[in-house]
Amino acid sequence: MREREFWELLEEVFGRTYGRSLSRDQRMSKLANMTVVEALDAGEEPRVVWNVLCDQMEVPDSKRWGYDHNAPPMPAV
Repeated sequence: MREREFWELLEEVFGRTYGRSLSRDQRMSKLANMTVVEALDAGEEPRVVWNVLCDQMEVPDSKRWGYDHNAPPMPAV
């Protein structure tokens, strides 16, 4: 997942205003209590950040990838 795709999904799943607010305000305990913006700036993979955010916000898998998106492959560890 590219960062551009991350931001598109954020707006599609959460809405433009709420999604942008979440990206600045929601702290993710699984990512050292960083916000989305901080995690991406720190070099975290966008897909990892997306999954952590969706888990924390209890977004079901059926809605997690938007209307016409398939889940991208996980990054190599």
